[in-house]
Amino acid sequence: MRFQFIQEHEEDFEVTRLCETFEVSRSGYYAWKQRPASESSQRAESLTAEIEDIHLKRKQVYGSPRVHQELLDRGYDVCVNTVAKLMRNAGIRAKTKKKFKATTNSKHDHPVAQNVLDREFDSPSKPNEVWLSDITYIWTSAGWMYLAVVLDLFTRKVVGWSVDASMTSQLVLDALQQAVVRERPEGAVLCHSDRGSQYASEAYQQLLKERGFECSMSRKGNCWDNAPMESFFATLKKELIHHEQYHTRSEVRLSLFEYIEAFYNTIRKHSALGYKSPAQFQQTT
Repeated sequence: MRFQFIQEHEEDFEVTRLCETFEVSRSGYYAWKQRPASESSQRAESLTAEIEDIHLKRKQVYGSPRVHQELLDRGYDVCVNTVAKLMRNAGIRAKTKKKFKATTNSKHDHPVAQNVLDREFDSPSKPNEVWLSDITYIWTSAGWMYLAVVLDLFTRKVVGWSVDASMTSQLVLDALQQAVVRERPEGAVLCHSDRGSQYASEAYQQLLKERGFECSMSRKGNCWDNAPMESFFATLKKELIHHEQYHTRSEVRLSLFEYIEAFYNTIRKHSALGYKSPAQFQQTT
């Protein structure tokens, strides 16, 4: 520890004076400097470099559990506690979470559906059995933008999404229609959402009826009834939206496309999927 301190401060003070202060010889200090780094030090440096690479390539959103899984995938034999320690020592942290507000309006005269899903979030046994939907908001210099998402409950994959400057029923219709075109589900899909006017609208309900889908809605004012969807939006806000300053609506669309299609669906490790991405999980089931 004394030699380490001298090395860290030899540009600020004379080595001879430092050695005298710590009662060590100059020859002993220089002999220590010429020794190769220990295997443990070299391993720590190598792991830290890999951690920094993962941190940058994964949009700086991974905490130690996901970084640990990424290191295992790269062939490193290391425990999660070591990863957490190395991250702390290097000042590497995941982006932090911020709160957001609700967007949909449940004060309307449209009929509402029962909560068929009833928080049975482990109920699907394959893709396209249960789709979750919701809307969130994004601020730009040009005004608010609204994002509607359809999430497959089994794979946690975003199967449909739509963004627009208006929060109308067309917004959720576009997201659902994209999901239908992409996934081509066979048989009925249980489509769960909140009681917002967009989801209770005649146009949205008509599309569900035409496709033979079953409608399910959360209880009034109960966000826990759609918890996985809320979790996705919290992740989106924490990892992307709150760290951007959008000037145009086209910037929002491009940013969301890159995050959802090029990162979240295909690369980002999901804790509920055994630290696989939605695409990887779907391929292995």
